[in-house]
Amino acid sequence: MSLADHTPEPEARKLLQAIGRADGGERIDLAQGALALAALEAPAAKLAPYREHLDRLAADVRAIVGDEPGVRLSVEDAQDALTHVLFGLHGYQGDRETYDDLQNANLIRVIDRRKGLPVSLGVLYIQTARAVGFEASGLDFPGHFLVRLESAGARAVIDPFNDGAALDAASLRALIKQTLGADAELEAAHYEAADDKDVLLRLQNNLKLRLIQGQQLDRAAEILDGMLTIAPERAALWREAGLVNAHIGNFRTAIAALEIYRERESREDARQEAAALIDDLRRKIN
Repeated sequence: MSLADHTPEPEARKLLQAIGRADGGERIDLAQGALALAALEAPAAKLAPYREHLDRLAADVRAIVGDEPGVRLSVEDAQDALTHVLFGLHGYQGDRETYDDLQNANLIRVIDRRKGLPVSLGVLYIQTARAVGFEASGLDFPGHFLVRLESAGARAVIDPFNDGAALDAASLRALIKQTLGADAELEAAHYEAADDKDVLLRLQNNLKLRLIQGQQLDRAAEILDGMLTIAPERAALWREAGLVNAHIGNFRTAIAALEIYRERESREDARQEAAALIDDLRRKIN
């Protein structure tokens, strides 16, 4: 999948719709998907320079590792090359000072500022690694997005927010306890690769939650619209879109979203709750 260099918003929407048609587990060009989501918020942005930057990141790593590095390079050497290019040569870093800044979850602004959240930096890390021949995936780790990097039959867990540091089991155990409490322990599921679509949803969820917390519900509804474009099969997103649109007075949009939610929800009590909400919204229109 690729983005055109002109009319960013319509082309971005087409790309996101293509992602929405992808089967679960299908590999997605995460950086292009994240750029497309960012373009929905900045339709006048020229995407060509950002695509060129993604190509430059891959070219700089390739200059170090050569061809077919995933076969012959150790995972430590793979990590060193990616760390040098992303966090050294190009100066990316986790934004600790203004962590909740909305720019940190918008890939256009992340590239402009060279700062971001764990997941936005992780998108750049994963896609750069894949572009040169390494296996890389997001990890569905609670509270802090991590990357699983693979090369020459070995794996490493990478923290893209902390300059691409590799985390051992002790570090991961400390991180899980910090997030879930002192009784939490590492589980096999914490090492499992996340679906690419879930990575993009996690990126957008950061924006959505911050906008809702800031009572910017109009913008939160727009973010949910983008999330539904890439994941129309997720019933819970339709419910959330319905509730947010109802709150800001977009009753017809809310009804449409809740009707889709009701069709896709299997739990009878949740279906009845949605039907009651729909009836209430219809009364408000009439």
